[in-house]
Amino acid sequence: MMQGRGDKRGNKSDIRPEHNNAKYLDSIVETAVEWFSPYAHILTVIGYGNHETAIIKYQETDILQRFVDLLNYKNGSNVMTGGYGGWLIIRQKYNSSSWSTTKVKYFHGSGGGGIVTKGAINLTRSLEMYEDFDVFTMGHIHENACRNDVRDTVVHEPKHGYVNHHKNIHLMLTGTYKEEYGDGSKGWHVERGAPIKPTGGRILNINAKEFSKNGVRKMYKSIDSIKFPL
Repeated sequence: MMQGRGDKRGNKSDIRPEHNNAKYLDSIVETAVEWFSPYAHILTVIGYGNHETAIIKYQETDILQRFVDLLNYKNGSNVMTGGYGGWLIIRQKYNSSSWSTTKVKYFHGSGGGGIVTKGAINLTRSLEMYEDFDVFTMGHIHENACRNDVRDTVVHEPKHGYVNHHKNIHLMLTGTYKEEYGDGSKGWHVERGAPIKPTGGRILNINAKEFSKNGVRKMYKSIDSIKFPL
């Protein structure tokens, strides 16, 4: 969306042929809806990034909301528009009457990452900034990695009162689908000294099951993620 009129980031050679017309932004929405329509009924939330908010600022149109509205209209789906950051609550049934709840804190991201740290400090910051989440996910810096942290805490069980609990927290950096480095000969990405970035997203796996310990029924939950194979 950087090839519109007045956008200083624009490069006419980057305009796709199907978007080279008098309604550039409209044609982007139409192309995106066509591409995403086969997946509309498995999509839940689509959130803003800095490129979408930039279009609101400079072009005075909410391109993301227009996309979601048209996607839902054409497919009868119920995709929701999320914020630049927000929460997702995932509920899983692990027996006939019991549920597991996983709280996901998401944030599109900020800053430029780091060639050495590769965004790891952003994950540590999340532990300071947010409370009571099971998963934290961030994009923006075009890295693709994860790690697991554990916190010592107490939880209340109806029959046993407060008991010690080790809370597992999964932290992940989701990647990009935009390959900007090319052959390393030119371009904004190359000129600022940025390295080749991993492409692809991550698949989050949440497994919940019930077990019995000392006659007490408990729930065990395992959370991890893997790089999406491209």
